Amino acid sequence: MPAHAKNLDEIEVAVLIPCYNEATTIAKVVSDFKKELPKAKIYVFDNNSTDGSYDIAKNAGAIVRREYTQGKGAVIRAMFSKIEADIYIIADGDDQCPAESAIDLIAPILDGKADISIGDRISNGTYAKENKRRGHEFGNHLVRFLVNFIFNGDLKDIMTGYRAFNRKFVKNFPIMKDGFEIETEITLHALHNRFKIAQIPIAVRDRPQGSVSSLNTYRDGIKILKIIFDLFRNYRPMMFFGSISFLFALAGLLLGLPVILEFIDQRYITHVPLAILAASIETIAIFLFMCALVMDSIVSLSKREYEWKLIQYETTQSRTNKLQ
Repeated sequence: MPAHAKNLDEIEVAVLIPCYNEATTIAKVVSDFKKELPKAKIYVFDNNSTDGSYDIAKNAGAIVRREYTQGKGAVIRAMFSKIEADIYIIADGDDQCPAESAIDLIAPILDGKADISIGDRISNGTYAKENKRRGHEFGNHLVRFLVNFIFNGDLKDIMTGYRAFNRKFVKNFPIMKDGFEIETEITLHALHNRFKIAQIPIAVRDRPQGSVSSLNTYRDGIKILKIIFDLFRNYRPMMFFGSISFLFALAGLLLGLPVILEFIDQRYITHVPLAILAASIETIAIFLFMCALVMDSIVSLSKREYEWKLIQYETTQSRTNKLQ
């Protein structure tokens, strides 16, 4: 008997599967999760599929619902708001990530060691071996580097669609994006708000023949880089605006240096246009630094309010559990 079997009997687990034209694989994905987690509820949210995925998932034994707003982020927003459970597992409907890893994925959450558990496809090398789309692999490495650098993290796989969450994370996560940027948004939210993160190596497999990804490497890659840029600006304004301010200040200093030297030497300025340009750039640098200070204060206040919200949530949950 698995070490966590008793705990699993006492809690409600929801497996959430976003689905868009996954007729080739969705039945197997549902069947595999039913086998590995027989007491869990398997939800498939169909996102306007045109290949019969809805009926196939339903016939396979899943609880199937429709989400008409297109995009993976929109589907996960609906899942998180509508489904009630103690632990949530999100898995794509393409059968790339094995249901056999589900127990390992939720174990840190059951033990209270993690709020979010990430299925790491990178560490054991299976993603590099199985993935046939090299643009995706390059994009994953680039995003991972940027996120770890900006947020001082040590994550191995940013883009994985195989994750588990506790209820606290799910019910306090404001989803802003509708598309495939959602994985990045989840990761940055967890890092910024200091949620406990576990990384579980999983064996990944490539899509079976006949299954086609709806992810566009370049289009969605640009979107993901944009969200990192936006979140860097919003979550790390001192670093973002401070760096730009420093560059402007340095440029203004270099441009103004001949003017300063001339004034020291002759007590007179002949390069008036250059002096005005240098002074203008330095003014912009000061303005950017002031923006950094103001926005950093706003972010700190927002983070404090979010922490207070989490405390209130946990207090409410504790009282509810005692009443039960």
